[in-house]
Amino acid sequence: MPKITRDSLMTLEAYSKARQEFRAKVMAHKKNRKVHLGENVTLIFEDELTVRYQIQEMLRVEKIFDEEGIIDELDSYGPLVPDGTNWKATMMIEYPDPIERAAKLAELIGIEDRVWVKVNGSDPVYAIADEDLERETEEKTSSIHFLRFELAPDMIKALRRDAPLSMGIDHRAYEVPAEEVAEAVRNALVKDLTVD
Repeated sequence: MPKITRDSLMTLEAYSKARQEFRAKVMAHKKNRKVHLGENVTLIFEDELTVRYQIQEMLRVEKIFDEEGIIDELDSYGPLVPDGTNWKATMMIEYPDPIERAAKLAELIGIEDRVWVKVNGSDPVYAIADEDLERETEEKTSSIHFLRFELAPDMIKALRRDAPLSMGIDHRAYEVPAEEVAEAVRNALVKDLTVD
């Protein structure tokens, strides 16, 4: 994966001019990086382009142009770019009704550790969640988590040979049995695996 550096980011002025076209490109790109697990959990698999967009948007919204502020954003979001042997995803738990959402987030403590990916007949690979900071309390989990799925070399090789990919969740309050990932999404994710 290409690295996002201070010098590779657009200035606020340049981004303002390119934003509409860049945003359209990113939204089209994200369509093949999104997996719905059941009705209320969505995974968006990050890559260099999606993270670059997030950083540019944060700089724009916060009007950050000083070196220190830019480095802080790079340090915050840079770790979301996959390393070539893994996938990194933003997990969103979505319940439109605020009362239901509060009740469900209390039931779903620990769900972020029960999300898995599976290559063909291999054992499931469970997410390593929220490495930057704890996102749940004793009372509830967060509606957003950051996940990493670390894949073994034989899994990467199998995926390159078109092995099926499935995902699921085995939390007691939110069970999603193995669901095969759509071919377009699977193909987009395999491109993230750059290490043999």
